[in-house]
Amino acid sequence: MELLIEIGVEELPAIPFLKERANIAPKWRAVLEANRINSDFRFEFSPRRFVLFHEDFPKRGDDAQIVSTGAPKSVALKDGAWSPAALSFAKKCGISENELEFRQVGGKEVLYHAAVQKGRDSREILGEMIEEFLRSLNFGRAMRWGSGEFEFIRPIRSIACVLGGQNVDFEIYGVRSAAAFFPHRKFGYEAIKFKDAADYFALLERNGVILSEQKRKDKILSEFAKLEKKHGFKIEVDPALLDEVTAITEYPTALLGSFERDFLSVPKEVIITSMKENQRYFPVFEGKNLSNHFVVVSNAITDDDELVVRGNEKVLRARLSDAMFF
Repeated sequence: MELLIEIGVEELPAIPFLKERANIAPKWRAVLEANRINSDFRFEFSPRRFVLFHEDFPKRGDDAQIVSTGAPKSVALKDGAWSPAALSFAKKCGISENELEFRQVGGKEVLYHAAVQKGRDSREILGEMIEEFLRSLNFGRAMRWGSGEFEFIRPIRSIACVLGGQNVDFEIYGVRSAAAFFPHRKFGYEAIKFKDAADYFALLERNGVILSEQKRKDKILSEFAKLEKKHGFKIEVDPALLDEVTAITEYPTALLGSFERDFLSVPKEVIITSMKENQRYFPVFEGKNLSNHFVVVSNAITDDDELVVRGNEKVLRARLSDAMFF
């Protein structure tokens, strides 16, 4: 059966999230293994959601043989009668004293019992598994919200857990699971219901969310290449900054802005640092010289990109004015 899990959150801070990014899939895999579930999956994210998708998730965990050993025969059997240690072992194993037996283990004859532990039904344990997974994530910082009972990197606003096209009902972090997700804010503030995984992925794309991190990154780089070809300059692509803007955008759009040439009298290191560290802008070079242009990766979906550009130009102008003054 297909299993889709989406944890909907408020906007993730990129740097703490990216530090834990490589551990997220292994931590979910550890939860699966602890519940004896063997199933491949993929992990995706956008600034407002974690998504785990299994194409083939089992109905229940695998059975396991549980072997218990107890006291040596010399201790367990005294004068032909079972000792308190043997009776305690029987109680622990859930068997009668008539079912007690000995086996050779490590060169000694000891009390021995083997039983098959049935795997638990997936629908019964998915809520527990997801909560265990979320609590295992360590972002170095956390927020409390509401009455302060819950703690996570950002407040959790929705949880979807759909197995075989049906919602798995549970409540964790004060949120009841439901087959619904929040779209890009351009498309509204109400949750959108979906039927199954295929429906979810289709609706997500139509509502302004590119879920794949690689697709978002490819879109950014493709738009960089178009700007370079059109204007004949070179955009300096810092890999760490690219990862960061990819992590904080659901539908990235590369936009070209500019600032007054007078600011180029400020050392270029100061300008570039202000762009990258404070504003997450990409500097532009004409040959070996810094240009009075910059590229911003916007998360806005709008018919008026110029409005977005002007707003970013205004912010950068203020920062460069301070730099020039000092």
